[in-house]
Amino acid sequence: MESMLNKLKSTVTKVTADVTSAVMGNPVTREFEVGRHIASGGPGLCWRIYNGTKKSTKQEVAVFVFDKKMIDKYQKFDKDQIIDSLKKGVQQLTRLRHPRLLTVQHPLEESRDCLAFCTEPVFASLSNVLGQWDNLPSPVPNDIKEYKLYDVETKYGLLQISEGLSFLHSGVKMVHGNLCLENIILNKSGAWKIMGFDFSISSNNPSDAEPKYTCKEWEPNLPPLCLPNPEYLAPEYILSVSCDSASDMYSLGVVMHAVFNEGKPVFQVNKHDIFKSFSRQLDQLSSMSPAVLNKIPEEVREHVKMLLSVTPNVRPDADQMTKIPFFDDVGAVTLQYFDSLFQRDNLQKSQFYKGLPKVLPKLPKRVVVYRILPALTSEFVNPDMVPFVLPNVLLIAEECTKEEYVRLILPDLTPVFKQQEPVQILLIFLQKMDLLLTKTPAEDIKNSVLPMVYRALEAPSVQIQELCLNIIPTFANLIDYPSMKNSLIPRIKSACLQTSSLAVRVNSLVCLGKILEYLDKWFVIDEILPFLQQIPSREPAVLMGILGIYKCTFSHKKLGIPKEHLASKSLPHLVSLSIDNNLNLNQFNSFMVVIRDMLSRMEAEHKTKLEQLHVMQEQQRSINISNPGSQSEEIKSPSSSGNQIDDIFGSTGVNGKENGSAASTSQPNRMSLTLEEKQRLAKEQEQAVKLRNQQPLAPQTIKPATSANAQTKDLTSSLLSNMTSLSSMPLANTPRPAPVQGTTMPAFPSSSPMVGSMGAPVSNGFNTPMGFQAGGMGMGMRPTGPGLYGGMATTTSTPNFGALTQNQGPPGSKAPDMSALDNLFTPNKPKVTLNQMGPKPPPGANSPWLSQYGSAQNPQTQMQGVPVGMGGVPSGFGMQANPFFSPQNFSQPAAAPSMNPSGVKHSASVNNDLKDLFG
Repeated sequence: MESMLNKLKSTVTKVTADVTSAVMGNPVTREFEVGRHIASGGPGLCWRIYNGTKKSTKQEVAVFVFDKKMIDKYQKFDKDQIIDSLKKGVQQLTRLRHPRLLTVQHPLEESRDCLAFCTEPVFASLSNVLGQWDNLPSPVPNDIKEYKLYDVETKYGLLQISEGLSFLHSGVKMVHGNLCLENIILNKSGAWKIMGFDFSISSNNPSDAEPKYTCKEWEPNLPPLCLPNPEYLAPEYILSVSCDSASDMYSLGVVMHAVFNEGKPVFQVNKHDIFKSFSRQLDQLSSMSPAVLNKIPEEVREHVKMLLSVTPNVRPDADQMTKIPFFDDVGAVTLQYFDSLFQRDNLQKSQFYKGLPKVLPKLPKRVVVYRILPALTSEFVNPDMVPFVLPNVLLIAEECTKEEYVRLILPDLTPVFKQQEPVQILLIFLQKMDLLLTKTPAEDIKNSVLPMVYRALEAPSVQIQELCLNIIPTFANLIDYPSMKNSLIPRIKSACLQTSSLAVRVNSLVCLGKILEYLDKWFVIDEILPFLQQIPSREPAVLMGILGIYKCTFSHKKLGIPKEHLASKSLPHLVSLSIDNNLNLNQFNSFMVVIRDMLSRMEAEHKTKLEQLHVMQEQQRSINISNPGSQSEEIKSPSSSGNQIDDIFGSTGVNGKENGSAASTSQPNRMSLTLEEKQRLAKEQEQAVKLRNQQPLAPQTIKPATSANAQTKDLTSSLLSNMTSLSSMPLANTPRPAPVQGTTMPAFPSSSPMVGSMGAPVSNGFNTPMGFQAGGMGMGMRPTGPGLYGGMATTTSTPNFGALTQNQGPPGSKAPDMSALDNLFTPNKPKVTLNQMGPKPPPGANSPWLSQYGSAQNPQTQMQGVPVGMGGVPSGFGMQANPFFSPQNFSQPAAAPSMNPSGVKHSASVNNDLKDLFG
């Protein structure tokens, strides 16, 4: 078996090689490149069909080759007869020009080994398609073997043949004489074309109304290639040696029967006794059985029966056949219209193209791709027609595979991408951008598709810019990140900043908001958010667009805004925009909700950081306390003060051993300090010694409160009623302050430190005036030793009095003018900390006033730029150095009214507003 296959393979290879060598010697090969063997056709399927290209233009062609070795078995006379017959057929075809006849691109050339000529690109003969594979390559190509004719192809194909016969009979007064399946060629687009004019007969009197044709008598002794196919011949050819145009119509009837019967003609003819066969055939035609035509569609069955009539006068002529209802099919009419488009003006064509999208879905894909698509793309050379043709081309592209799109459609679309007029072209492409980006290769997207989008963003037409900005989010996920980052986003920003159209500016912001999710976090923070501050206009829609981008960035799980950016850039910008006079109440509420969300997150994150830092400090302190030798030093220098000093001097305390054993391991290189640093170090050490040598404050005997409510009430009322007495307190070097009359000071045991608004314990209760520790030292720290002070030494209490009384005269003198501080903290200029703006404490905690101010942050945070001295106290030590100690401030602790939760619209309204912008 294997040897037989090898033998067959070698035989096929030899034949192919012989044919190729035969073609190589033909003059046709001077101008045309011959490719592979694809089909066969012509009388007896004697012509081998090859694909090929014209060398000069790369135009695709089909090369028909007749190998003379096929007739080596005949005598010279018969050979000459065959060659002459074939030559006549090709020469006649070359002279005739009609859309329904096969178009010859290069006339017949003869060489010693073969005949050859070139035509339009060809798929196969109708005979090949219907299962006759003589003279085909082995194995038979799959595209031929698996080819199935669709109804619309069959209908329109038969209509084309009828139109071709009408041209021959009426136009050139000619009878074809051998119309059969092998002489009908399907070109590459699927159109049916007539060839094989070897036995054509021209009229003897072409000018007369009734042409006359002279028919040759049948000669049984001639080779088959010198005779027409008898199975398709009308009976009068053989029986009465006569013919006219009706004879071709009989052949058309047999062709129609064969098309619907897998390539089989009506009757089988005995070629050895043809006269007897035709006599019998004549009898059968006279009383035709209905079973003969049962596979033919019912709507055309009667017409086929008439075509097969024995009497020529009964047969419909070609022109009549083109008008039968069978051919009034939507698909057939559509294809027919395409074939006559060259006769139509632009208005007619535009109307046809407008209605075409309704027809295309009803047609088979192969018909659309190979018949309709080439006709559509040929219109791209006419700019006025492109807006009408392009939607149909893109509709076809949706049904194509990516490979078909790249091979059949993209080459024709590429020049259209660059067309800017008429403007509808750009709009159509923008609407189908997802299709283009999905099926176009990456290189072509970069070189052709995205540049078109960029041109749209920079177009002078506001409508195009708007449409482009609206459509970009729909395909943003398909754009590669470098192109989006380096080309698309900069153009969107430029359009927003440079346009004079409010619609374009708002759409730019909405577009950016929708594509934020495709960008990375730091690109948004570095490029998008700073850009928002450059937008010049303050229309409400623009402001809400800016707010939307902030909210999307802030709330998106992949993006987010760091608290540093929130505090320094985002919140200041949003707060300034929120009070714009153009905003209505709902829009203002939307701003405030976002601002509150940002404040809450910033507070929570920073609080978490400080709590973690507090835990670390507590752990460090427990290590230091476990060393008895350093405990006394630890009590004298609270950790917060030590940490602030550490910021200046490194990990070592003032004397190099403030942190116990840890100091010895992290002693800085003192020789590396500059002279100025050494002077400052000496001054700070001197000040620290002075503070430690001061005597501690002695607590008063206080009356314990009976309940938590009483504590809160007594504390608040006493503080608010006796504020003015603070300005007359004694100097810092007095052993203890004069008691405030009428003040009830609740005792806070060291085991239950008081909790401030930030949730951190306030050490020492109210040992210091108003419960404020000096300079914010030790905020949130648990007391380190037993007793009422909870570890507060003189360094944490005495400087407070100095800060309150410094620069004042002797006791009893007039208090200094505090009006300058009033100007800083009036409602017109609220300079408050985040703790003042934070949420209220739960019931049972300290009083509202205490919650707002009891755990105030280090004055460093309120007094930016003030030099820090020892123990974290601002080096000024004056009343102005710590505005929270101003009695005027304590008498007016009102929070900003805008922060009252009861006055803010629920966040659902914000979402509704933002939905208007961002869907």
